[in-house]
Amino acid sequence: MSDLPSVLTRIADALDRLAPPPLAAPALEVADAFVWHPDRRLGHGTLAPVAHVSRVAIALLQGIDRPRDLLLENTRRFAAGLPANNAMLWGARGMGKSSLVKAVHAAVNGAHAGALVLIEIAREDIATLPALLGMLRGQKRRCLVFCDDLSFERQDADYKALKSVLDGGIEGRPANVLFYATSNRRHLMPREMSANEQCTAINPAEATEEKVSLSDRFGLWLGFHNCDQATFFRMVEAYAAAWKLPVATEALREAAVEWSVTRGGRSGRVAWQFIQDMAGRLGVAAPE
Repeated sequence: MSDLPSVLTRIADALDRLAPPPLAAPALEVADAFVWHPDRRLGHGTLAPVAHVSRVAIALLQGIDRPRDLLLENTRRFAAGLPANNAMLWGARGMGKSSLVKAVHAAVNGAHAGALVLIEIAREDIATLPALLGMLRGQKRRCLVFCDDLSFERQDADYKALKSVLDGGIEGRPANVLFYATSNRRHLMPREMSANEQCTAINPAEATEEKVSLSDRFGLWLGFHNCDQATFFRMVEAYAAAWKLPVATEALREAAVEWSVTRGGRSGRVAWQFIQDMAGRLGVAAPE
């Protein structure tokens, strides 16, 4: 028994070596954008700085004037330390939802350097969102946490983690953090109600309500819809002007129509892909 203290000391030292080191506060001053890389085994993660964010200037985003103005105003208020809402950008694919989030971040930081940090979290890492918010809580810089293409399937329980951090929990959402998400689904769940109701709950309708209530946690809903041909022309012409493409308007429109027909639809993404192709054929390099 005389060796018991030394044995306990060795056990304590071994446990200290096995335990993960204390998590250092993230250095948010080194960049204006980061990507969240969680370590599920340790229960935390790291923020990788992004030197150059792939984005489109806000002035080039056509046909989404109302969502643009609302999101920009909401983000400006948040950057100024005023109350603002979590935002859900939902609707037609390729209509500039994720582009708008990145463009708004750039616009606000352009007016007030360093006002906001943009942090991207992957859809499959939503369950680690509480760990990320724990790292950001108490930081001086204000942070936009952004999840692109957010949605949940019938058997997916990660939405519960998101619900708790958006509007619930004893700690609540940190005052310096706002959550923006994009989705093709208005309520983040499968569109076929039968997919939500096929469960073993006593009352399937209550199970559906419990899932759909996630979207209620977003105070700002912005809808994006398929564009008509006039709006598609505005998109194409704005991109062509920014790239300084040496092509007449009528010829540009004719080529754009043909391109959209081959793609089976019109959208901001289709317009961007068309301009990339046109610039390549004309031998014009991408603007810096």
